[in-house]
Amino acid sequence: MAYSEELAIRISAALKSFPEKFEEKKMFGGIAYLYKGKMTVGIVKDDLMVRIVNDKMDEELKKEHVRPMDFTKRPLKEFVYVSPEGFKNEEALHYWIELGLEHAKGKLND
Repeated sequence: MAYSEELAIRISAALKSFPEKFEEKKMFGGIAYLYKGKMTVGIVKDDLMVRIVNDKMDEELKKEHVRPMDFTKRPLKEFVYVSPEGFKNEEALHYWIELGLEHAKGKLND
């Protein structure tokens, strides 16, 4: 299963604006970006995969172009897919990365 190389380039460029260091790892047939070993965002085919804190899931799922991540045919807890229309510009992509980073930092504090 291939993933969008163009999106990988965009994410890599966006991550340079963060003071945090991220690691790339092949996962889910795509690529994921981890902060201190915790998944933040990733790419599965052309979709952006985002980890979101549970308290924000309902709000984010109401947004157009966002759906539960159902990689296993069942929704995964605290994961969403965002279709390409949901991250057309760099501001939108940055928003999703920030949500993923918030989730990762929260897991480090658990």
